[in-house]
Amino acid sequence: MSDFDPTKTKGFFGHPKGLSTLFFTEMWERFSYYGMRAILVLFMTTDTAQEGLGLTTETSGAIYGLYTAGVYLLTLPGGWLADNILGQRKAIWYGGILIMIGHLVLAIPGSPQIFFAGLGFVAAGTGMLKPNISTIVGDLYPEGGARRDAGFSLFYMGINLGSFLGQTFVALLGEKVNWHLGFGLAAVGMLLGLIQFRLTQNNLGNIGLAPKKTDKDVVGSRRNNTFALVLALILIAFLTTLQLLGTIDMFSAVGFASAVGIIIVTVTIFYFLFILVAGGLTVAEKKKVVVIFMLFVGAAIFWSGFEQAGSSLNLFARDHTDRFLFGWELPAGWLQNFNPFFIIILAPIIGSLWIRLAARQLNPKTPVKFGIGLIFMALGFLVMYFAAEIVTQGAKAGMGWLIFTYFLHSTGELTLSPVGLSATTKLAPRKYLGQMMGIWFVGAALGNLIAGLYAGNFDPENVREMPNLFMSVVWVGIGAGVIFLALSGWMKNWMGDVD
Repeated sequence: MSDFDPTKTKGFFGHPKGLSTLFFTEMWERFSYYGMRAILVLFMTTDTAQEGLGLTTETSGAIYGLYTAGVYLLTLPGGWLADNILGQRKAIWYGGILIMIGHLVLAIPGSPQIFFAGLGFVAAGTGMLKPNISTIVGDLYPEGGARRDAGFSLFYMGINLGSFLGQTFVALLGEKVNWHLGFGLAAVGMLLGLIQFRLTQNNLGNIGLAPKKTDKDVVGSRRNNTFALVLALILIAFLTTLQLLGTIDMFSAVGFASAVGIIIVTVTIFYFLFILVAGGLTVAEKKKVVVIFMLFVGAAIFWSGFEQAGSSLNLFARDHTDRFLFGWELPAGWLQNFNPFFIIILAPIIGSLWIRLAARQLNPKTPVKFGIGLIFMALGFLVMYFAAEIVTQGAKAGMGWLIFTYFLHSTGELTLSPVGLSATTKLAPRKYLGQMMGIWFVGAALGNLIAGLYAGNFDPENVREMPNLFMSVVWVGIGAGVIFLALSGWMKNWMGDVD
């Protein structure tokens, strides 16, 4: 095994064979995650007489935001566990087992408490699996450059193929037959992913077997613990003050979601400050960490719009979209399939485009790609603004509006997300790699939380507010995109030798 170099093997479109192992593991994990996500808000807002939870849109949006935020927020401890104790491979394996257990619990009809416990298992397992499988993808390309970007684009195809299959079959079974059977099918998907990973992991050689941190890297742990304790006390005092002032109500789903948002922002800022001040980094490494923080902000803004696919856009599909085709009404969750459909088609095209442009010294830098992605996200909501105007006139919008929105969002996703993943693996200081991958997903956590809270603003009794709500996302996305384009030169300088 020690003589086997997995980075030199050929297979899977000329990429290392290990990429196929990670591709199909991630595909089945995304089958379970996105399949369940396609019916989550619909299940929570469905009346109990129809075997749903019967929650309000506001409460369901907050719970959705908390769950999806938790999925990505837990990638930070998941990355730490892999870096310090388990190694990436074991973290992926145990994370997949927790995800499967969570979906099995969701498949049990019963009280909301059982349902929430299932969500907790899925969130914990995804937090272990998600950052570490991406880290191993990066390790397959030690040379970096455009080839690594292309590898991440292919990996992204696995994500979206799983998403497409999950949202097709889980949504169909959940909406048309039984909600809990849909959750059970998601568990089957994760089981298949675990089997595939176990049977083909030899393609990875020694990559991911041992924790990345060595004994000499583990310095200042007592200082780290003191910092964490002080930060926790500050957060508790701050949130208690907001509760007493009546600014938030942590005993409601919406108030608790708002409190979690404050925690995410505060912890992330302090974490970056701590790494910069006491992380033992060189000046060049500190500059790269600052760029990672900028990418974190851009990703959070992007996902706050994009991830409304499972919340506000899913509710728009169910309540305000004409979904009849040849006399049969499509499941609302099926419209989300256009995102992975477009990704599967566009990923190899855009991946090869980066390589071709790099060969001609024309490949846009990462900050430019982020700016483009944010603008495409904003344009998608501009389309939804006009769709909402149709609804305010008392008619249902055609499916084409959502389809075009998902096309724009998918294009933006491909210019931002796989590129951001790749850039983070290249920019992160080696001893903090797992944690920095976790931070990347914390950006997704914050975006998902905002998306859930935003969906709670959709009042089914006041559709006239919808156009303005969509337009507010347009302005945020355009503004953030322009800022990234304007700062791209400075950010590239601070990225140093990273392409």
